[in-house]
Amino acid sequence: MSDTVKYLLDEQHLPKAWYNINADMPEPMAPVLHPGTKQPIGPDDLAVIFPRAVIEQEMSTEREIEIPEPVREVYRQWRPSPLFRARRLEKALDTPARIYYKYEGVSPAGSHKPNTAIPQAFYNKQEGVKRITTETGAGQWGSSLALAGTFFGLEIVVYMVRVSFDHKPYRRAFMETFGAQCIASPSNTTEAGRAILAGHPDSTGSLGIAISEAVELAAQRDDTKYALGSVLNHVLLHQTVTGIEAKEQMAMADDYPDMVIGCTGGGSNFAGLAFPFLEERLRQGRDIEFIAVEPSACPTLTKGAFAYDFGDTAHLTPLVKMYTLGSGFVPPGFHAGGLRYHGMAPQISHLSKLGLLNPRSYNQLECFAAGITFAKAEGILPAPEANHAVRGAIHEAEKCRESGESKAILFNLCGHGHFDMQAYMDYTAGKLKDLTYDESEVAMALAGLPSVG
Repeated sequence: MSDTVKYLLDEQHLPKAWYNINADMPEPMAPVLHPGTKQPIGPDDLAVIFPRAVIEQEMSTEREIEIPEPVREVYRQWRPSPLFRARRLEKALDTPARIYYKYEGVSPAGSHKPNTAIPQAFYNKQEGVKRITTETGAGQWGSSLALAGTFFGLEIVVYMVRVSFDHKPYRRAFMETFGAQCIASPSNTTEAGRAILAGHPDSTGSLGIAISEAVELAAQRDDTKYALGSVLNHVLLHQTVTGIEAKEQMAMADDYPDMVIGCTGGGSNFAGLAFPFLEERLRQGRDIEFIAVEPSACPTLTKGAFAYDFGDTAHLTPLVKMYTLGSGFVPPGFHAGGLRYHGMAPQISHLSKLGLLNPRSYNQLECFAAGITFAKAEGILPAPEANHAVRGAIHEAEKCRESGESKAILFNLCGHGHFDMQAYMDYTAGKLKDLTYDESEVAMALAGLPSVG
């Protein structure tokens, strides 16, 4: 049908394998280094905090990695997710662009995060783990791991960034309803948290701090592991179910994207949609633009340094080469809490350094305005994080209106904003403002980057 709005795949089209972009990297990535020796790490170095299967995926260069059947059984609850043609938005913008969005808000947790929470919980359960610790920014990842913990009978402890803990009580309630313990970070439950509070008792927290607390707690007990919701290779791998499905759905629409857009904090939802299409650019020479959108108040890809850095504030994690604002940098407390991370996924950083991605940043207010424009046209209220991708898509559609070009724009609507209504209330009441980061703080944080030969 020429006026089709949604493209649906049945369960028989649920992907059987994840796509691993490490198999197609044009140049090898820099190795992950041990924080003490500064030498490349091996599997045994990661075994303290990750199960063996996850470590193998982190280091794998196989193009396809099979999705275990128990994981696919849970995925069937909401996957394959729908692809929409945003016809009403196109009309509202008066653009010749063809706008599509892959909608991940249909998952039980309301975002893309269960795509990796489910397999990580499965692999931990398979190894006999009893408890998983983690961090969360906006609460979408914490909600997803709480859900996964229920499915696989695991105890979940979540350190939630303080500013989001205060802004989003219903995300906390969601986690606690599913049996997870949710702790505001920085907290008095860890040495890392106490050290931050000693110097900054009113700290709004950051993902880097919350990661430090979760890793510290995981290392204290043999029956406990740590799970990360973004950044690392295995997380981005799990998210590729999104793009694999989207390729089939774009074929159903008899169309192909000229550009793929996603928001980036740690990078998982952008990678999940973009990497399967990037494979076709790398292996087949398809002409596609990839736009990674981040907040101007935490501009990791657009203003950060490409260097080795710690993934956390207390320097408990291995060193990875990525775009970073410095592990000691604490971003302002803007509402897109899931994008308040000092670094960027090493795979995305590497691809951006090679010129294969086009990073872009937008301010908070223009992203909320774009989200409301989208909601009024499409009927879905996006999460504040997803609003960045919406803003990017609208920007490109407006450029098409000016040029008269009819380009196909595909973006990832990675979650709904039903738990973020206070942010929308503040926006409509005129209480929100565009926050800026302190450039001197970034300079100090970058000055403290580890010395690597």
